Amino acid sequence: MDTALEPLIHNTRNYLGLLRKRPIQEIYDTLHRYGVPGPHLPNYGDDAAVIPFKDEYLLFAADGMMTRLLLNEPYAAGKASVMVTVNDIYSMGGTPLAMVNVLASGDDLHRRRVIEGIQKGCEKLHVPMVGGHLHPDTPSDAPSLSVAILGHARHLLRSHLAGPGDDLLFAADLKGRAGCTSVVSWDANSGKTTQELLYRLETLPLISERQWAHACKDVSNAGLLGTASIMMENSGKGARIVLDAVPHPPQLDLSDWFTAFQSFGFILSVPPEHSKGVIDLFQERAIDAAVIGQVTEERKIFLQSGSQSRCLFDLEKEKITGITAPI
Repeated sequence: MDTALEPLIHNTRNYLGLLRKRPIQEIYDTLHRYGVPGPHLPNYGDDAAVIPFKDEYLLFAADGMMTRLLLNEPYAAGKASVMVTVNDIYSMGGTPLAMVNVLASGDDLHRRRVIEGIQKGCEKLHVPMVGGHLHPDTPSDAPSLSVAILGHARHLLRSHLAGPGDDLLFAADLKGRAGCTSVVSWDANSGKTTQELLYRLETLPLISERQWAHACKDVSNAGLLGTASIMMENSGKGARIVLDAVPHPPQLDLSDWFTAFQSFGFILSVPPEHSKGVIDLFQERAIDAAVIGQVTEERKIFLQSGSQSRCLFDLEKEKITGITAPI
């Protein structure tokens, strides 16, 4: 791989999808760390809140669509609003139950396209939209869409439990195409049946039930390198990532692949003795998976390509989200 590390590091550190994570800490501190106590487990960057319930866990998550995507590609934004929340549940080893939405759109055609996208997403991923709220008097240049989802799990994959010495494993569906034009993305959902999509996603609850992984996150709008770095920040650890080992589709430039939002992409922290089992399980379901590095005790993220190695983040001195589990 002839990846130039300095430009890649510059692009990753300055990528909008990653920079927009910075304000999270203030909200987290105010509402969660110092907020009203509740029945939830402590959350150090999980993709969904965890609430113990009877002999399992309820998973509760919410996400909002980026304005430029919603303005320029309302149908795609509607579909994506379902996909991103569904991925949040599966990334924690859970299974979705139902969703609700809050839609602000004052233009009839725009609103119709968003709803059509939501309907398609619900059909494809087999999760019902059971309620919501509409603001029909919103100015046409300021729409918004947020979706909340409820799921459940018997066993959990958390965001902050990556352990030193773990393999850093990346799994992605490379059989897809470049996605939306408003954001860098990879669409591996279109053209697949509901059965195919659910068969892929059900890999995560299986890994959780078998206790083969310590931590997991889905590749969000922070991109592959950003998401891996956030997992290490949440865990109070670092990582060495070997770029040459990263599975990638030939249709996207590597620089785009490292920042692309992925419809099916997950980073896992896996004890080495379980890595082969995890990879085999993904590959049985037509998903590309590989060990792309290791988790380290030193709180720095290093990128390696060939004989080159450079530091992407020094988490001792800087923050991405500012959320780290106490040691």
